[in-house]
Amino acid sequence: MAAIDALPPLREVIARHGLSARKALGQNFLLDLNLTAKIARAAGDLTGSDVLEVGPGPGGLTRGLLAEGARRVVAVEKDARCLPALAEIAAAYPGRLEVVEGDALAIDHRALLTPPVKIVANLPYNVGTELLTRWLDVADWPPFWQSLTLMFQREVAERIVAAPGSKTYGRLSILAQWRCEARIVMDLPPEAFTPAPKVRSSVIQLTALPAPRFPADAKVLSRVTAAAFNQRRKMLRAALRALAPDIEDRLRAAGIDPTRRAEQLSIAEFCALAREIAA
Repeated sequence: MAAIDALPPLREVIARHGLSARKALGQNFLLDLNLTAKIARAAGDLTGSDVLEVGPGPGGLTRGLLAEGARRVVAVEKDARCLPALAEIAAAYPGRLEVVEGDALAIDHRALLTPPVKIVANLPYNVGTELLTRWLDVADWPPFWQSLTLMFQREVAERIVAAPGSKTYGRLSILAQWRCEARIVMDLPPEAFTPAPKVRSSVIQLTALPAPRFPADAKVLSRVTAAAFNQRRKMLRAALRALAPDIEDRLRAAGIDPTRRAEQLSIAEFCALAREIAA
């Protein structure tokens, strides 16, 4: 395995600092530095960007991002045990790594970064979907970031890129694809991680569009999709009844048959319905 920098191998770092992965924190460490560098390269040219990383752990991906030329990396880590290992990386890359101890769900990421911003992370399994939803479901667009290059369980990645009519198509598919180009760029087997998870993982990239694909109020669209997919087996006239007493008329006004189900509607149709509800 070729070295990407002058720092020691990750297995040595983990052994020296006693960094056994904790299930309660959703930790699965990726130790192959060639793979972490490959993930960093998947995010595109980093040389002029600040990069936000959530859950760096012992710093494998952090090193990949720095070695690939990121202008500055802000790494948010909840596990205090990892801070000494990350401090060693900061010393090896003077002025380019800022480590923030804390919960990524409670931190204002925008305040830590200078545009342009890319987010690249092997997200902890227990908070990954919630973080993604927060980055996508915002009032103002474009967002503070240009792209998201994130690792998820394969089933979550498939939901993000799913097309209408598929079993995996849902609210997350619409939130992502309404405002972004979304694609899976890499698959990783369980044995690439320590400890090995029971599922395959995928790296997904979402590139922010200058404007949403179709006009709609973000809050209304979020409400409509949440209601529709919370009862996805029901016809829309039943699943959406709580949104408006005249929901059947609203559906027909948007050009949608009230007897259809949520997974059958395109993003354009959901946006048309959101505009009708808002009106």
